[in-house]
Amino acid sequence: MQGDTRERGERAFTDRHIGIDDDARARMLATVGAPSLDALIDEVVPASIRHRGPLPLPRGLSEPATIARLRALAADNRVRRSLIGMGYHPTVTPPVILRNVLENPAWYTAYTPYQPEISQGRLEALLNFQTVVTELTGLPVANASLLDEATAAAEAMTLARRTSKSPTDAFLVDADTHPQTIAVLRTRAEAVGIDVVVLPRAELGAHDCYGALVSWPSSTGEVAAPEEVRAVTAALHARGAVAVAATDPLALAILATPASLGFDVAIGSAQRYGVPMGGGGPHAAYMGVAEGMARAIPGRIVGVSHDAAGRPALRLALQTREQHIRREKATSNICTAQALLANIAGFYAAWHGADGLAAIAERVHRLADALAEGLRRAGLPPVHATRVDTVTVAYPTEREADAAVARAADAGLLLRRVDATRVGASLDETCDEGVVAAVLAALTGRTDGADPVALAAGAPDGIPAGARRDEPFLRQATFRRYRTEHEMLRYLRRLADRDLALDRTMIPLGSCTMKLNATTEMLAVTWPEFADLHPYAPAEDLRGSERLVQELESMLVAVTGYDAVSLQPNAGSQGELAGLLAIRAYHRSRHEEGRTVCLIPSSAHGTNAASAVMAGLRVVVVACDPHGNVDVDDLRAKCEAAGDALAALMVTYPSTHGVFEERIGEICELVHRHGGQVYVDGANLNALVGLARPGAFGADVSHLNLHKTFCIPHGGGGPGVGPVAVREHLAKFLPAHPLESAAAADEGRVGAVSAAPWGSAGILPISWAYVTLMGGEGLRAATEHAILAANYVAERLHARYPVLYRGERGRVAHECILDLRPIAARTGVTNDDVAKRLMDFGFHAPTMSFPVAGTLMVEPTESETIEELDRFCDAMLAIADEIDAIERGDIAVDDSPLRHAPHPVEDLVRGWDRRYSPETAAYPVPSLRSRGYFPPVSRIDAAAGDRTLVCACDPISAYAAGG
Repeated sequence: MQGDTRERGERAFTDRHIGIDDDARARMLATVGAPSLDALIDEVVPASIRHRGPLPLPRGLSEPATIARLRALAADNRVRRSLIGMGYHPTVTPPVILRNVLENPAWYTAYTPYQPEISQGRLEALLNFQTVVTELTGLPVANASLLDEATAAAEAMTLARRTSKSPTDAFLVDADTHPQTIAVLRTRAEAVGIDVVVLPRAELGAHDCYGALVSWPSSTGEVAAPEEVRAVTAALHARGAVAVAATDPLALAILATPASLGFDVAIGSAQRYGVPMGGGGPHAAYMGVAEGMARAIPGRIVGVSHDAAGRPALRLALQTREQHIRREKATSNICTAQALLANIAGFYAAWHGADGLAAIAERVHRLADALAEGLRRAGLPPVHATRVDTVTVAYPTEREADAAVARAADAGLLLRRVDATRVGASLDETCDEGVVAAVLAALTGRTDGADPVALAAGAPDGIPAGARRDEPFLRQATFRRYRTEHEMLRYLRRLADRDLALDRTMIPLGSCTMKLNATTEMLAVTWPEFADLHPYAPAEDLRGSERLVQELESMLVAVTGYDAVSLQPNAGSQGELAGLLAIRAYHRSRHEEGRTVCLIPSSAHGTNAASAVMAGLRVVVVACDPHGNVDVDDLRAKCEAAGDALAALMVTYPSTHGVFEERIGEICELVHRHGGQVYVDGANLNALVGLARPGAFGADVSHLNLHKTFCIPHGGGGPGVGPVAVREHLAKFLPAHPLESAAAADEGRVGAVSAAPWGSAGILPISWAYVTLMGGEGLRAATEHAILAANYVAERLHARYPVLYRGERGRVAHECILDLRPIAARTGVTNDDVAKRLMDFGFHAPTMSFPVAGTLMVEPTESETIEELDRFCDAMLAIADEIDAIERGDIAVDDSPLRHAPHPVEDLVRGWDRRYSPETAAYPVPSLRSRGYFPPVSRIDAAAGDRTLVCACDPISAYAAGG
């Protein structure tokens, strides 16, 4: 039973996802001059790669039937109280934040804040997160999140290498560090020639190295004495090395700051600040660095600048998106990270304030002390005399450890099996005295233990002398003002009202596929059966999630034509790296270690080049021809020049120029003939699904952006999922389970690339639901209508804004590049002017200056109606009229609304002295007279923010109030 909605008189979900109905489709086809949708697709997609048959997927289900299937999968999971720790802890998401942020499309459908004038709300939220990190760590600069704790540690490892004064290639790691972190460090280090050496903490300062990571508290719970830690960091500094702390944000509410202990960098996960475990993610990792490292820190930094009227305003500081600018010289392949989760963590800190966070941490700590005291009295003293929230015990035999873990499981408790004889328990904010009593009984096998309250009263403090925080923190107004639900609710609404997201308007970003994120697809994310799972819970507790993962992998295999998929990479950047590492490992398995050249077209996403370098490959750029295609003659020459050193070609298909290259099959064959592998970047898969399959037309590996084609929302700059799909010969080189990573590496396979086995498992139900709702026919229809929408926009606009690239039959793919360079040459109007003026029409700008400087790349997606497409086209044509007025000499460009855009209300109501009317500024077309959104600031000074980097501060309203 497929749950066919039409048999019951209901509209199919496909009709709700695709915004173009029958009448609109006829009108659009007439505009583009195609007799039918099939005829248009025949003109767009090369026959040589066309997939003609149906996708091997079931028919789409109705929304109720899909929810019922998700409920059945969820029911196969078992949620027990997790005390496993390892950086993942049960937490309480304040309901006001759960409903108004995590479940609110105003927050989860927003794009990365590259257009800051219409992103002031999410930028302030990210600034809050950065402020929390700087306050907790004592380090003056923080970024706006990273992907997870393990990859943040890897970013710190390479940051240390760039900034260290030591000539060695050794990076030392505290042996009592989370095992998944060590696994990812080893994977990332091996490819770039870093030697990861794991040692006891006490030995870290006695070896030559360029940097070292110390876990404080340690993975098994020890809080080393401050003088011991300072001795290690001092010894590292004496050798010219960088000291990195892996630390816990709740512990830092009561522990001394890493900065006070001599650390240069601090990393960790903000998960326990109100973000569900989700089976491994998504969670916001954090990084704080010393002052001199501000311009070397990976990821995004929110900074303070000002707008054209001098008002304080926020923007992404140092906003070069370095992967696109520096390419193979980029310091990281991180593009965006975990903005939505960072926002939640920042709001959690604001909700509780410094005193609330300290109270939670202190309560958890005293429960841990009570557990330790009970164990000591029972003759089972903990391994460590110090602790914050984690207690580890060692049994004489493996059998006794087995029995303790089994007793706990029978009581509904999950403990950590550290090794054969050691067992750990990590307490959290959801625990109480009853949990302590139950854990004590499980660990000791006795039910006559002392009362936990009495134990706590008699227990010595597990935090060593001098290790307690004596510095006040989070004194900024944001962390004192919103402690009641009324005030927090209003604060969240005020911030959301300063932004443009998909809940307000079309976001026509090329290459980013800002399509519908349907409510039904989002529902399961917060169900406890998915949200409250620990990634390292026993397999029998994760059966539902395992089935969902297997089914989603099979769906992606069906869509792409590959043979195997790994969902572990938790971002497109990590998927790129995993795919390239698989290629590298494949060549090495064939004793072809010399294959190190990666060919990349000049049009490619900048992350491609950065990922290639991280995978230990050398980038050689391939030219593009005047039509935007890969220059096959240049490719042939580069292949021949590389010879036996050719490892791979990375190519985006359709290309980043928005066209289907007719010779893609020839390109793949050429690379294969020279012994290389073909990597197809899946960024533009929304133009392929159902129409062409990379694994069938010659590609060997792709990463897929589930936050683009498969409906995981962007969240203001993350979360994302970047699974990697491969042909059969690469399947055994997919990422290994983090806890089995060392064995995989010994076998020549690729280790873990993310901290959790299934990466950001908590949001995989979104893509599973999308494919289940659409079915094979629906997915194909979505692709066809995305292509129709792009060609419709191109046709409506090309007379005023030339379309830079088209395919051989004059068509574009799912996006088109509008060339504003001739306009700029004639009038001085730049693509930046047009982007900012679009804000006055209530639109987010298209992608600017990528892949070609001075252009706008538009991707309308299949989810927009013809009314919204026309509204966007009408806005662009109205702007063209304003450009014509400049070209005629009616108004100078510097006096025009284009140059002064956007126009906040404050500019409209104060004294007006411009050459155009306030009505022209605010209501450039009559329909906007009922508009409900105005940009909160005018154009922001980018250079000023970069010159004076301020990335942690009071709320921006405090600056405005102060003048």
